[in-house]
Amino acid sequence: MIAAASLVAVAGTVTGAMAGLNGDGGAAEARTLSGGPPGQSPHPRSASPSPSRTSPAPSASPEPSRTPEARPSSEETRRHTGPRPDAPVKLYRHPESQVRDWVRAHPDDPRSGVIESRIADRPAAVWFTDPNPATVTAEVAAVASGGAEHDRVPVLVPYAIPDRDCGGASQGGAKNLDAYDAWIDAFAAGLGEDEVIVILEPDAIAQSDCLSADERADRFTSLVRAGRVLKDADPKARVYYDAGHSEWNPPDKQATLLRLAGAAAPGSSDGVFSNVSNFNRTDTEIAYTRKVLDALGGPADLGAVIDTSRNGNGPPTDGAWCDPSGRGLGRPPTLTTGESRIDAYLWVKLPGESDGCRGEAGEFSPGYAYELARG
Repeated sequence: MIAAASLVAVAGTVTGAMAGLNGDGGAAEARTLSGGPPGQSPHPRSASPSPSRTSPAPSASPEPSRTPEARPSSEETRRHTGPRPDAPVKLYRHPESQVRDWVRAHPDDPRSGVIESRIADRPAAVWFTDPNPATVTAEVAAVASGGAEHDRVPVLVPYAIPDRDCGGASQGGAKNLDAYDAWIDAFAAGLGEDEVIVILEPDAIAQSDCLSADERADRFTSLVRAGRVLKDADPKARVYYDAGHSEWNPPDKQATLLRLAGAAAPGSSDGVFSNVSNFNRTDTEIAYTRKVLDALGGPADLGAVIDTSRNGNGPPTDGAWCDPSGRGLGRPPTLTTGESRIDAYLWVKLPGESDGCRGEAGEFSPGYAYELARG
C-alpha cells in the first residue's frame, strides 16, 4: 500500500507554475492530481513465491506512433541526458500542494515558518491516480510543461494499475489491463519532449504476490509495455521500476520480478526506485538497490532513485507504519547524490500528509508535518 499522498483533486491546466530547486533549497511539493491513494503500510519481507518463468512475451498492443527520424532513440538520449553526479539539472516544484495551501492560510501559526522552509519549499512528486484517460493527458502536460518552462525536472507517479494495493487501503486503479494500457497511452501523450522522471506504479511489482501466476504475468506484460510507451513518447523520460525496499523482498527475488516486468530492458527502463512511503535509512537503501541492480543485469547505466522524504531518523523500532512518532525528514530531493548508481534522492511520499492515523488518509496534518520537520 502507498502511504497517503493526497485526497485533494486538481483538474485542468495548472496555473502559476513555479520552478523547483535542487536538494539544498528546493521549492514546494506537489499535491496529487485526480484524487490520491489512501494509506500505506510499509510491507514486510514477503515469503510468497516468485512469478512463473513462463510469463508471456510483452504485449503487442498499439503504442504511440514512433518518428525515429525526428528524435534520438531512448538509448541515445539516456547516454546524453541521464543523471550524473555533476549534472546541473534541478527538480521542479509544482505549485499546487496541501502544505502550501495550509501555509498560506495560517501565516500566524507559530509552526508555519518551519513547515514552509523545511517542507513546502522542497520539490516533491506529483501523483496521478484517476484511471480516466480522458483527463490524464492534460494533467500530465500541465506539470511537464511547467517543469520545461523553468528548465526543471518534474517527478511524476502514475498509480492506476488494476488491483492496486491488492485491495488494501490504496485499492483502485483501472478496471482491467486493457483499460490501463489505454490510460498509459494517454499519460504518455502529456509528457512532451523534455526531461521528466517517472516513478512507475509503486508496489506493483514488490506487492504482486497477491495475484495468481497468470495475473502477475499479465500485469508484468503491461508494465513492460508501459515503460516502452513512456520512453517512446518522450525519449528524455527517465522511467524507474518498483524495487520495494530493503526490508521486503531479498535483492535476488526482487531482481527476478523486476526483470520479468521490463526493468532490465533499455527501451523500457532507466532503473529502479525504492523506499516509497517508507522509513528505511538512505545508506541501507543504497546498499539494497545496488544489490538489486547487480542481480538484475541489463545495461550498465541503469540506476536507482530513493525516497528520502521521511527516513531521516530511520524506521521505528516497533515496526509501526501509520504516521509513527519520532520520525524526521530525510535528505533533501536532489539529482546530485555523489553515489555511484544512485541517480537521485526524491520526496515521492509527500511529508505531512497522513497515513490515516493523524487525520484522514491523505489529509495534510500540520502537527505531523511540524514533527517531521523538527526531526
